[in-house]
Amino acid sequence: MKRFLPRTLFARMVLVLLGGLIAAQFLSFAVHWRERGEFMMRTAGLHSAERVADIIKLLDATPAAERLRIVGVLNSPPFRIRLGAAEETVESDAELTGEAAQYEALLKEALGGDYPLKVSVTAARRRGGPGPGYGMMYGGRAGEGGMPGAGNNGMRGFTMLSFVVQTQLRDATAVTLDARRPQDSADWPLRMLISLVVLLAVVFAVTLVAARWVTRPLKTLAAAAEDLGNDLNRPPLDEGGPLEVSRAARAFNAMQAKLAALISDRTRIFSAMSHDLKTPITRLRLRTEMLDDAALRDKFAQDLKEMEEMVGAALDFMRGLDSSEPAQPVDIAALIESIVRDAREVGGDVRIEGAARASFTGHPQSLKRCLTNLVDNAVKYGTGATIAVEDGVQALSICVRDAGPGLAEAELERVFEPFYRVEASRNRATGGSGLGLTIARNIARAHGGDVVLRNRASGGLAAELTLPRRNQVLAELS
Repeated sequence: MKRFLPRTLFARMVLVLLGGLIAAQFLSFAVHWRERGEFMMRTAGLHSAERVADIIKLLDATPAAERLRIVGVLNSPPFRIRLGAAEETVESDAELTGEAAQYEALLKEALGGDYPLKVSVTAARRRGGPGPGYGMMYGGRAGEGGMPGAGNNGMRGFTMLSFVVQTQLRDATAVTLDARRPQDSADWPLRMLISLVVLLAVVFAVTLVAARWVTRPLKTLAAAAEDLGNDLNRPPLDEGGPLEVSRAARAFNAMQAKLAALISDRTRIFSAMSHDLKTPITRLRLRTEMLDDAALRDKFAQDLKEMEEMVGAALDFMRGLDSSEPAQPVDIAALIESIVRDAREVGGDVRIEGAARASFTGHPQSLKRCLTNLVDNAVKYGTGATIAVEDGVQALSICVRDAGPGLAEAELERVFEPFYRVEASRNRATGGSGLGLTIARNIARAHGGDVVLRNRASGGLAAELTLPRRNQVLAELS
């Protein structure tokens, strides 16, 4: 069941609200339709009963010699009157016995006198036969379809109700009256249907507006949370709007401020500690040079070198968390060329494949530090590096490949942890501090991208830096 539900909150709210409102509208329409049918049936029945009662009273008050003339005047479709006993007794259709009882009650109320009544109601359709008693009252044969004059009404298959009333006047004269009328409650009123369609359209539009209005703050909050990982100093959210939205925005802004203060304090403390460590390290290096024992002097010098590299890496790590460097267009091709030249100067085997066809808006020094760390890792642990550049409209991909032993699958993510080193290949003898990849990933994520590692099928490791273009204008690529 869950897989058929919409995935977004907006779609789910539209589904629930629209479904509920449509169901309520159709239920209301059904109740109204039923009440309308009953009201129209009662109104039409009351009108017919009053006319029949008036005719019975008129005939009862008229001398017997004048009755035939009156019957001749009133005997016209859709109303028929017959004096004398009926040729046959007409029984109500099984489903219309309730109609007959209601009509009889209305007729007794309208007559207000003591007249013996027998009322029956039958249904006849224009096609398929008029029902029993039709031929008797209208001069036709049983089974003939249509009422005289009904052929021009343009309503095919229209249901007609025949109210047959049999009674006796005070002088015991039998009178049979047949009043026919359309069963209007079965019709579909065009105006009501148009009103229903318009109402449903308005409900649909209001539902869309309401759902969008309710879910828009959540969408804004989600977008702000995603941007927070890329820019901790992003502008705060607008704290206006409904109470719940305002409280959520204030809580988010307070969290952002606390995170920014925490990161700033941590960066400042660690930077100060790392910087202050350089002074005693320098003093120890000077004292080491004065040692007479050459072997001991070399050991001290090696330990101090590792300490100095670790302090430098820690400073680089802290600087990688600092986003104070202004963003500007960076010539990626020139940046990679400078990194390759620096690597080759110290004996590194580095090659370039592909080229960036457009500049990238970012922090130039941070990007250089990120790529330098990836290239240094490839040169140190993979005997060489190949920088493959793929530029597109959506993203810029820079993949640094080496021909080393690669890594175990379980280590591909752990090596991004601060100060983590794979002991089998990255130990103190190699000079690794365990921060190079951590710094590279932090810088990539600060630009909205990422760095991932994967083992190559042909051997070696591939470190891929992906930087999203976002809304940058790429004139060269168009």
